[in-house]
Amino acid sequence: MSKKTIAIVGGGQAAAMAAAALRQHGFDGELHLFSDEPHLPYERPPLSKAMLLDDTPQLQSVLNADWWRDNNVHLHLGVTVQTLGRQTHQLVLTNGEIYPWDRLLIATGAAARPLPLLDKLGDRCFTLRHAGDAARLRDALQPGRAIAIVGAGTIGLELAASATQRGCKVCVIELASTVMGRNAPAPIQRYLTARHQQAGVRLMLNNAIEQVCDGESITLTLQSGEQLQADSVIYGIGIIANDRLAHEAELEVANGVVVDNACQTRDADIFAAGDVAVLRRADGTLQRCESWENANNQAQTAAAAMLGLPLPVLPPPWFWTDQFNDNLQFIGDMHGDSWLVRSNPDAHKAIWFNLQEGVIVGAVTLNQGREIRLLRKWIQQGKTPDTTTLQGESVALKSL
Repeated sequence: MSKKTIAIVGGGQAAAMAAAALRQHGFDGELHLFSDEPHLPYERPPLSKAMLLDDTPQLQSVLNADWWRDNNVHLHLGVTVQTLGRQTHQLVLTNGEIYPWDRLLIATGAAARPLPLLDKLGDRCFTLRHAGDAARLRDALQPGRAIAIVGAGTIGLELAASATQRGCKVCVIELASTVMGRNAPAPIQRYLTARHQQAGVRLMLNNAIEQVCDGESITLTLQSGEQLQADSVIYGIGIIANDRLAHEAELEVANGVVVDNACQTRDADIFAAGDVAVLRRADGTLQRCESWENANNQAQTAAAAMLGLPLPVLPPPWFWTDQFNDNLQFIGDMHGDSWLVRSNPDAHKAIWFNLQEGVIVGAVTLNQGREIRLLRKWIQQGKTPDTTTLQGESVALKSL
């Protein structure tokens, strides 16, 4: 594709890493990136942690300004794309500017799934997807304030930890019977439940809000009949993919742009990556993976596919969460009941192993992130360790 034009629509992790991958693979044609935010593409994980806790928070750019200039990428920041131009191969901005393209990558991410019952609270209600959300939320998390968080998924628990560390009184309301029920195994759910409760977070599981009254303070009436008072409410109950442009271009969408394993849509010249993409698996089912690593992996895949190069071999899925002083990293398969633990979680240092028929298929580390590389290798190899030795600490993992 030498000397042709590629357009990237989006300004997040997948968009930035796709630009980097294209240049690394030798693409020397015109490369344009269009983002509706005024910032250089920045890291999203710190929004729920460092951007709320640091004394002088700063956005962490995925790639610095020099990289974009040195690699001759045309940045169009703070702009809105009106149409992708699937038939014309001409992308149109709302200001009327037109940009031709030969290949196009949709990396528009996602928005917080709305909760109208709470949205009516206006400025006292928060979600967290962008830098502006974090700045507004930081101002609300003042010592002594009562904060209600709806949703005990990863983002909800990270926000609960950050709000508690800022001196807020925090209550988390969750419809399900456990925390992080979508992506954490039972032992980790139990650990995080205890960790938050020990820090003073009130976890209200198997519960939901039925009524909201906005007065001097916010009154939340729960299904149980209990009423809670809060100064602010934060919610995180899932995402809505930013797939409007794809829908209007008559691409296949299903709360996301449907792609194959090459991140290619039904149009051979249009690709999608990151939170906006939904993978159609071999059995026809759809799968979304919302993680920092997935955005990077799909960016690499889409870039290779655009250039007609072999697709990269992807490692086992991996993601992490930081809550209080704990770093938990998840790698491989999180499903299953045969979990063994090494070390003592009560001492905030442990590794849980997921074994299926004696084979390690997944693991979770608690403040043991240095072991992730070895665990990734074991999962890829299908290692079958001696379980007694695995659980003991007398032998270093790398010696097994």
